[in-house]
Amino acid sequence: MSAFTIEKNADNVAVITIDVAGETMNTLRAEFGEQMRVVLDDMQADKSLKGIVFISGKDDNFIAGADITMLDACETKADVVAISTMGQQIFDRINSLSVPVVAAINGPCLGGGLEFALACHARIATDSPKTALGVPEVQLGLLPGSAGTQRLPKLIGIAKALDLMLTGKQLRAKQALKLGLIDDIVPQSILLDAALKLVAKGKPKAKKAKLDVMGKALETNPLGRNLVFKKATESVLKQTKGHYPAPLKIIDCVRVGIEKGYKAGLAVEANHFADLVMTKESASLRRLFFATTQMKKEHGTAQATPRKVEHAVVLGGGLMGGGIANVTAIKANIPTRIKDISHRGISQAYKYSFDLLNKKVKRRFITHAEMQSSMNNITGTTQYNGISNADIVVEAVFEDLALKHQMVADIEAHCGEHTVFASNTSSLPIAQIAANAKRPENVIGLHYFSPVDKMPLVEVIAHEQTSPQTIATTVAFAKRQGKTPIVVKDGAGFYVNRILALFMNEAANQLLEGQSIESIDKALVNFGFPVGPITLLDEVGIDVGAKISPILRSELGSRFEAPSAFEALLNDDRKGKKNKRGFYQYGGKTKGKKLVDESVYKVLGVSVKDTGKAEKDIAQRCLVQMLNEAARCLEEGILSSARDGDVGSLFGIGFPPYTGGAFSYMDSVGIAKLVELLQGYQAQYGGRFAPCDLLKEMAEQQKTFY
Repeated sequence: MSAFTIEKNADNVAVITIDVAGETMNTLRAEFGEQMRVVLDDMQADKSLKGIVFISGKDDNFIAGADITMLDACETKADVVAISTMGQQIFDRINSLSVPVVAAINGPCLGGGLEFALACHARIATDSPKTALGVPEVQLGLLPGSAGTQRLPKLIGIAKALDLMLTGKQLRAKQALKLGLIDDIVPQSILLDAALKLVAKGKPKAKKAKLDVMGKALETNPLGRNLVFKKATESVLKQTKGHYPAPLKIIDCVRVGIEKGYKAGLAVEANHFADLVMTKESASLRRLFFATTQMKKEHGTAQATPRKVEHAVVLGGGLMGGGIANVTAIKANIPTRIKDISHRGISQAYKYSFDLLNKKVKRRFITHAEMQSSMNNITGTTQYNGISNADIVVEAVFEDLALKHQMVADIEAHCGEHTVFASNTSSLPIAQIAANAKRPENVIGLHYFSPVDKMPLVEVIAHEQTSPQTIATTVAFAKRQGKTPIVVKDGAGFYVNRILALFMNEAANQLLEGQSIESIDKALVNFGFPVGPITLLDEVGIDVGAKISPILRSELGSRFEAPSAFEALLNDDRKGKKNKRGFYQYGGKTKGKKLVDESVYKVLGVSVKDTGKAEKDIAQRCLVQMLNEAARCLEEGILSSARDGDVGSLFGIGFPPYTGGAFSYMDSVGIAKLVELLQGYQAQYGGRFAPCDLLKEMAEQQKTFY
């Protein structure tokens, strides 16, 4: 069944509706090639045709991109080149039609969808908040492979096109109009009428990019263009550390198209696209895409469906509580009541959302009226009044078991029998929190990461008595907040904090051996982490790490023993960024690179020396600890799959995306090689490096996680 239906109106304009049967989203598929050929043959044969409007048959999307599965089916580079070339040829045929062709866009118009729209002579979009335009292929380790690298720079300019392609960011309709990417914005109710009026104006002349003074100075001459490409390359290498091949190939495609012409640009684009599809980096990123897409369809259990959440309560108005209230009230649009022991706590939580929304108002993403409407979703109380109808209560109080027991008792006394009690504990086992509960089946862990409004992951932690209904409801609630939830088994530290603790402990051990703070952080940043482990400890809080470590040591054993010298940091009132006393200097007016607080070495009793270690060795020692613990979590059933472990490591601690995550990376290193590395460190540093049984068995049997 064709995804295209054609209706001609009285003015001989063909309205071609794109609607992939049985799917919620339109995506470009392999069969589109033949279907579009038939459509274009009909259009070119129709001598009475006055124009064409392409519009979606879906209520909330135009074309969300290409179907990535067709790339996985390609066995050779030639297969991929054929797909890219087919897309280029089809879009060239659209662009070369003698009658005006208009794309009427509502909802996502991304990747191949935007390349489709770029091939049309004009584009009109709705003012719907769901309308988004962009070319996010770089996030899959790819590039726009259907003439996107050639058409976009001509339409909006080289620098702006590179910015879109190298970041993968999406534009709202207003932003797209300002860039010249679209020609008009209209309400959804008149989208088709407006598109038909645009067709009636006739085929427009090819548009030139609207360049400002600086743009004209740089992009209209060879020297200026060379500077643009040079700066773009330098920026890419600084950000990616050379781990991602796609950005450099995007720059090359644009350069060739500008310098050698459209046809040469198309040939390079198809060739580079095919090369990228075959890279391990793109394979890892595509696997991540499929994993997160599949997770969106899951409830965390097959034994129940979610109960609808219409009212929520957040216990605690601190930094985490304020963040949780924000994503609940603003992102999920659920009326949220903040319960705190003081009005100050409520005010802090209220201000958290106000400040974030106010930034959006200043950037004109939302209006003052929209901001006020969102803020109306948040209320506060110092008592337990007005919370009896809560469907879920998220507890974000201090890591104190007795206090959490009190919170459970208070909620059970004031709320309904089906109210879910979700604890945002970062380390305490949920079974211990539910130990005195009257309804333990309603108690679950919901572990967010800071800052809550930015970090995409949450861990949903079920103890043995947690009901399937509670699991399903909590997973659905987290998704409404815009989070990616992974369901993990109960246990101290759960998954993310377990692997993170050993990673940071090993960084600390190397520091105490005389390795400099800069060298440790640099080694892990150059490997691909967003920040180094010492910087992260400052960000999270040295005091927070000190509270978690004894719990992990008590529950999981001596390998979690934190370096004892770190007690000296707390004795010196060093908590990190929060009190501007940690490993790095804070509060200074100097711009650029953050400086180490050299006095910290004296506090730790460390004499920094040149150990002669290469960056690779510094990073490797931290990594193998993390990987070993990740495998142990799978072995113990904390994780239900390697997939969840990959997603958790990527979204929870910033494990480098090009690797595909902790488990994908173990496969690429080789399980036998990892065991060999661990045993080498074990001989040198002791039992904390002993490889877990699962890894040893897999090495012996030559198994992989995928």
